[in-house]
Amino acid sequence: MFPSSRPTLPPLTRRRAERLYRPAARLLADDDDGAATAEYAIATMAAVAFAGLLVVIMRSDEVRGILTDLIRRALTVA
Repeated sequence: MFPSSRPTLPPLTRRRAERLYRPAARLLADDDDGAATAEYAIATMAAVAFAGLLVVIMRSDEVRGILTDLIRRALTVA
């Protein structure tokens, strides 16, 4: 048979495994770049949706009448 051309590696002990994988684990754990930007984008989209809902509600005749009546009562001196 031919001699093996692959070098033999030392056994992978727990300490050696921790030392090898610690940098990769740290990179994965600290990878939250852009998280704040995404949260701001989601909050902005929710605010725009809420504003759109308010516009639809405020355009209805019933709500407009209620608000007009409320303002007239508040401004009327009794």
